[in-house]
Amino acid sequence: MNIFVGSLPFSLDEADLRASFEVYGEVTSVKIITDKFTGRSKGFGFVEMENEADGLKAIEELNGATVGGRAIVVNKSEPKPEGERRSFNNNRSGGYGNNRGGGNFGGGNRGGRY
Repeated sequence: MNIFVGSLPFSLDEADLRASFEVYGEVTSVKIITDKFTGRSKGFGFVEMENEADGLKAIEELNGATVGGRAIVVNKSEPKPEGERRSFNNNRSGGYGNNRGGGNFGGGNRGGRY
C-alpha cells in the first residue's frame, strides 16, 4: 500500500519517517520528495507498506498527528490518471509565442517615429 504523507517538518529525514510507520507494520520503502536544485525537503513524501491493513491503521492513527510541531496529513496515495498529467507547455496563452499585439513584447503599434 502506498501512503502519502504531507505537511512534514523540513528537518525530518527518511529514517525518522520510517520509524513512525514501522510501529504499525513492515515498511517496504520511504521517500521524502526534495527540490532537485537545493536538495531541501518539499515537505511531503511517500511510505509504502507491505500489508494494506497495517497501512490503513497507520493512516487512521497518524493523520493529524503532530510531528516536529506540525500536524501531518496522511492518506492513501492514488496514482494520477494518465490524462491529468501536465505537459511542459500546458498550451497556455500569453508569453512570447502567443502575444497578439500590444503587451510587453512589442506588436501593437509599430508606427513611425515622432
